[in-house]
Amino acid sequence: MMRRILLLDDEQNILNALQRSLRQVAKKLELEIELFTAPHAAIQRLGEAEFDFVISDYHMPAMDGVDFLRVAKEIQPDMVRLMLSASADFNTIMGAVNDAEVFKYIIKPWATPELETVVHAAIARHDELAEERKLANDQRTIRDALTPEEMEAKKLEALEPGITKVNWGPGGSIMLDDFDK
Repeated sequence: MMRRILLLDDEQNILNALQRSLRQVAKKLELEIELFTAPHAAIQRLGEAEFDFVISDYHMPAMDGVDFLRVAKEIQPDMVRLMLSASADFNTIMGAVNDAEVFKYIIKPWATPELETVVHAAIARHDELAEERKLANDQRTIRDALTPEEMEAKKLEALEPGITKVNWGPGGSIMLDDFDK
């Protein structure tokens, strides 16, 4: 299954270095990597194609990474968001995590093995989110297919198994179980 990753940094040399660092893992995991130096072009692309995850730089002149990732989240909520920055400032990190729901924060300069580990974690998280969405959709489908009475019966059965089972006798009478057995 081909996976797609979007890399955003205003410095082309950083993008090239990221791409080189991801070359081996990209081959193994069948990653298609798209590079962007402008946040607005990246946002436009997010509207055209689905991505598994994005790595965005924090400091960019046109738009900071938190603002970009916040917009990216609105466009593709299941896409895993990663932040890249030379800053290890706690407030920067917390802002990214809280405002844009950043999954991982990568400090520049990164080590290739650590970056590969983050990529594997991001893919696993994306798959978890996709599975959660599928299960939620399945539950909605089941819920929408049941009448309110059927839903209530399911709730009662979950609380007290067998409570909704009735033994009918001849002529419509209700037969009670023999409790002396």
